[in-house]
Amino acid sequence: MAINITTTRRTRESSDRQSPQMPGMPVRNMPGWLWFVVLWCFGVACAVSLGFAFKMLMNATLFAVR
Repeated sequence: MAINITTTRRTRESSDRQSPQMPGMPVRNMPGWLWFVVLWCFGVACAVSLGFAFKMLMNATLFAVR
């Protein structure tokens, strides 16, 4: 009998084996929309910091040649 490899539901036994949590602790998973918000905020923060670094680099090099 073949096992369906596309199943995403975790059983209690497999979650206990894979997670290094203490026994009896509940498994905490973040919902998908919360992952989206966290990754979106991380992307915005990276873009802003990259833009700031580029601005500082341009100010340092553009006006250094006079």
